[in-house]
Amino acid sequence: MTGSSGRHAALLGVICLAFIVLATANSGGYRFGIGDQAFYEPATELRLHPDFFPRDRALLDSQAKLTVIDEALAGAARVTGLDLPSLFLALYVLSLVILCVAAAQFARLLGFSPWAMAAFLALLTLRHRIAKTGANTLEGYMHPRQLAFGVGILALTASVKNRWGWTIVLLALAAVIHPTTAAWFVVMIAGGAILDTLVRHREAPTFGVLLVVLLAIRALSPSLAGHWRLPGFVMMDPAWTAVFADKDYILLSAWPIYAWIFNLAYLPVIWLIARRRRDAGVARHHESRIVAGALALFAFFVVSAFFSEGRLALAVQLQVSRVFWLLDLLVTLYVAWWLTSDPWVIRVAGRRAPAIVLAVVVVFSAGRGAYTIAQGGPQRLLVRRDLPADDWTRAMQWIRSQPADWLILADPDHAWKFGTSVRVAASRDVVLESVKDTAISLYDRDVAMRVAERRQTLGNFTDLTADEARALGRRYGAAVMVTEASRVLALPRLFANAGFTVYGLR
Repeated sequence: MTGSSGRHAALLGVICLAFIVLATANSGGYRFGIGDQAFYEPATELRLHPDFFPRDRALLDSQAKLTVIDEALAGAARVTGLDLPSLFLALYVLSLVILCVAAAQFARLLGFSPWAMAAFLALLTLRHRIAKTGANTLEGYMHPRQLAFGVGILALTASVKNRWGWTIVLLALAAVIHPTTAAWFVVMIAGGAILDTLVRHREAPTFGVLLVVLLAIRALSPSLAGHWRLPGFVMMDPAWTAVFADKDYILLSAWPIYAWIFNLAYLPVIWLIARRRRDAGVARHHESRIVAGALALFAFFVVSAFFSEGRLALAVQLQVSRVFWLLDLLVTLYVAWWLTSDPWVIRVAGRRAPAIVLAVVVVFSAGRGAYTIAQGGPQRLLVRRDLPADDWTRAMQWIRSQPADWLILADPDHAWKFGTSVRVAASRDVVLESVKDTAISLYDRDVAMRVAERRQTLGNFTDLTADEARALGRRYGAAVMVTEASRVLALPRLFANAGFTVYGLR
């Protein structure tokens, strides 16, 4: 390795380390077992231990059957010998490294200066939610879609370079990791290339007419959707959609006006700054594909909205509104260039503007990250590899040492109240975990009806008497009930600590 390449590798390593620290801090620190890991962790455990989750297998498989990531994670655990907390942490770090490297390569491809590239990376560390999509730009835990997103950026970069072989390989890898995230990059890359070709061949008027038609369909969709039926496709009935109605990011009709304003603003911002780059003479060859790809994503969203409002199950399940995550990336990219490199900005703010912008963003990101960690309390760390050493975890560890076929009766809201779900912390079936089970119900009507019935039955969990708890145990086959220690019931106490009590129900 030459001195120059060695210094370059060292610099890249420092940049990636700084990116990981800032991104993690702005996500509230890395924590195992939270968020969507309430699905991914037990789904992986099920592949490693087929005797686990005998009752919840149908629920977990209703989503797991749509991907291969659970098998891939289980295979990685077997090959490496890592336990799941260590494996998930390693993949979390890998996700951020790939995101950092991919974003830097993408910016470099567009001819960004070092200042603009650094500002782009710094802006990416500012975790935020894409309005009413259920997606965050970063997560404080290992999520396959975060890894797939970084791989998708690599594929986008390869496509702009006309390296179509690598583009296909990278998109296929992203599809294995997280199919829907990969699908958005396919739409952006393929749609961008097609639309760009149409424009170059002076077919823009035709496309303009098509876009107007699509917008008209979207405007009319509330009145047309109720009459739309597709033979061979599953339609969602009111009983099914009612189960996840509280997740107002799924059905577009539930979006407030601010969500429409924010999300529909992405496209004009991208177009305006791309035009500024063209007028300044710095737009790169095939960069128009990127803008065309953004337009293709928006058109895809418009079409999908019609089917989603018609309650076509596949359209609802795809949650196509998450295409705005990609548009958010492009806005971040172009804003970084505009703030640090636009000739007008430099003329007004002076030549030191790029350094000032970068310093402001980095200081803001560091301060915001430190504040976010501090807000989590004295127990919140930058990185927590395993489950927290608290009373809930200790109660779950005791349950984990019991027979694998135990079904646990617990507060339906236990995952967000106590930090982790029973399935993650104890690797045992649970009668209901309201947050994750309602999200999984999106993929199967039978699962949705199971969740609806159990949610209604357990609505008064905090007021259950001993006799009612026994009756629920008989009804569902639950072996034990977990409650907070302050609540005393006339049931056999099998385990207790300062925070929780495990009562026998048999």
